[in-house]
Amino acid sequence: MDKRRSALVAATSVSVIWGLSFLSTKVAISALPPMTIAAARFVVAVALLLPIAWLRREDLRIRLRDAPLMAAGGVFGVSLYFLCENNGIALLTASESSLVIGVIPVLTMLVDRAVLKTVLRARSYAGAVLSFAGVALIVAPSLGGSASSVAGFLYMGGAALCWVAYALVTKPLSSRYSGLSITFWQSAFGLVGCLPFAFAEHASWGVVDLTVALNVLYLGVLCSAAGYLLYVDAMEVLGAGTTSVFLNLVPVVSVAAAYLILGERLGGLTLAGGAVAIAGVYLATSPGRGPATSGAGAEGGASKRGGPS
Repeated sequence: MDKRRSALVAATSVSVIWGLSFLSTKVAISALPPMTIAAARFVVAVALLLPIAWLRREDLRIRLRDAPLMAAGGVFGVSLYFLCENNGIALLTASESSLVIGVIPVLTMLVDRAVLKTVLRARSYAGAVLSFAGVALIVAPSLGGSASSVAGFLYMGGAALCWVAYALVTKPLSSRYSGLSITFWQSAFGLVGCLPFAFAEHASWGVVDLTVALNVLYLGVLCSAAGYLLYVDAMEVLGAGTTSVFLNLVPVVSVAAAYLILGERLGGLTLAGGAVAIAGVYLATSPGRGPATSGAGAEGGASKRGGPS
């Protein structure tokens, strides 16, 4: 198998892995509190990333001056992100959660334009409008429903904003360190940030059965460690732009798997909103030709990692 085909397989695989993460979180959260799950998955991830770095002969040392940025990335991209996402998944279906999170690439793109003056094409703005219209359709049914649904969508919106902040503080680090180094240190700092929340939850470990344990391991081993490595390997061959387009598969996988495995059902308006949002993200982020609208600098993605996992 040539390098490009292997990269395409890797990019598709990571989209499936991350798409299923919403289901695993939904299953795990039936027995464990939200931040206990987050802490557990990153204990597993950090423990795995160390031997992976050793096998790859990667130096994980960082400069002291970069430690605050690494810590900020860990707090925004791990601690606060999963505080919002896991609480949101507890209140919503896995499908609804993944559809809202799916617009993160567009949010990050717009922040890049506002803060870093990244050049955008007209189709990027059109895709942004389309994606937000889709989210409005997804959220609309909850406005006349329960307070918990509204809170769930607010949590997921908070998660999206946390990831945008993560991407912004991580961008300067991507030119100085490998993706593995960034992920290890941000996972470690993020884990430290998760611990106070996890200790405050007083989890009942006695109710954890094999199914819950396997889902937590899935989140740590495949989503936080292996998934990231597959994504980076794909990006090195395909480029950041092409690889990020595969992230559009994440909510598609989540909705389909939640239907087949968890028996979740979505209303027509929510499904339509999801389709519109995904189409908007694809339009805004897919590589293509066309003049940039304004600004200075090259068009680019949010960060080396490209999206939440």
